[in-house]
Amino acid sequence: MFKILVVDDEEKIREVIRTYAEFEGHKVVEASDGIEAIEICKKEDFDVIVMDIMMPRLDGFSAYKEIKKHNPIPVLMLSARDEEYDKLHGFEIGIDDYVVKPFSPKELMARLNVIVSRNNKIYENRKMVFEGMTIDLDGRVVFIDDEKIDLTPKEYELLVFMAQNENIALSRDKLLNKVWGYDFFGDDRTVDTHIKMLRNSIGSYRKFIVTVRGIGYKFDTRE
Repeated sequence: MFKILVVDDEEKIREVIRTYAEFEGHKVVEASDGIEAIEICKKEDFDVIVMDIMMPRLDGFSAYKEIKKHNPIPVLMLSARDEEYDKLHGFEIGIDDYVVKPFSPKELMARLNVIVSRNNKIYENRKMVFEGMTIDLDGRVVFIDDEKIDLTPKEYELLVFMAQNENIALSRDKLLNKVWGYDFFGDDRTVDTHIKMLRNSIGSYRKFIVTVRGIGYKFDTRE
């Protein structure tokens, strides 16, 4: 069982998600707009957020950016528009998934289960150190030369997965499957965009993320 915050200005959408979530034994809290969601997140903790993009008073992207300043709760965004810009912008600010309306409630719940499971995963190795870069798995933070850096949830998960598969060439399809939990959109640009963001975030240690022509990428620590 996990706790879900459902944020949508359409009551029927919230009702459908609540029905399916509660049937699976989860707890649901509702909000009708972004401002209400921010206030609720200041008072309560959640395992995952389902949030519409287009809402009155404050849109979903703006609301999530404010929420994650205080609590990096994973989020699945809902949208009536199947626009590539919206998807890429969402990934850039750290969302975990994106679903276009109308959607299958069963598929939505399956995606939420993947997101929560992935974020609750426990690793055997609690820290990974590569020269001056340290990945703290307990704290879900990364330090570069003893300074904490800000990574989006997807950047962090991508770095961890690649580091745990050190010196192994990983295809884009495999990265999509393992980091996003399934073949996300079947679009290589999703991986490429996040690799670019991650390289920028880790500075000089971008040298570890090597492009493997015709395949994908690998985390290569060999001289």
